[in-house]
Amino acid sequence: MKSMHCLVRGKVQGVYFRTWTQDQAKSLKVTGWVRNLKDGKVEVLAQGDEDSLRELKKRLLQGSPLSRVESVECEFIDYDKTYDKFEVRG
Repeated sequence: MKSMHCLVRGKVQGVYFRTWTQDQAKSLKVTGWVRNLKDGKVEVLAQGDEDSLRELKKRLLQGSPLSRVESVECEFIDYDKTYDKFEVRG
């Protein structure tokens, strides 16, 4: 299983972006988490097969209906914990 870490910039807080991301991840059978950062970005840690993770990145670039995504930076990483669901964190 691959792990991908992403930072999403733009108008992505207060627009249901985290819940939307959770829905997208679940539809792709991706696990992990999403959370808001204090600097206004959203951080995503996603785990799954490479094709699903690449598709999630494409969807993050599109964003939720109320969001305005400026950029998405993702990288595949080695991560020692495995998740069994995708959750919204604080």
